[in-house]
Amino acid sequence: MSCPVCKAKTDPAYRPFCSKRCADIDLGNWLTGAYAVPSDDPEDLENAVEQIEAGAMRPH
Repeated sequence: MSCPVCKAKTDPAYRPFCSKRCADIDLGNWLTGAYAVPSDDPEDLENAVEQIEAGAMRPH
């Protein structure tokens, strides 16, 4: 099995990652929204549109 972040050989201590660094990178991707679980729920779509519209209306 290879690390999903850098493709190096995994370390049993950090499986499925090769290191704490790659595990932290992966966690950071989840926390910042770089990864997302897809949904077909109409309510989720409506909430996403509202969030996008609210973000577009905020001053930069």
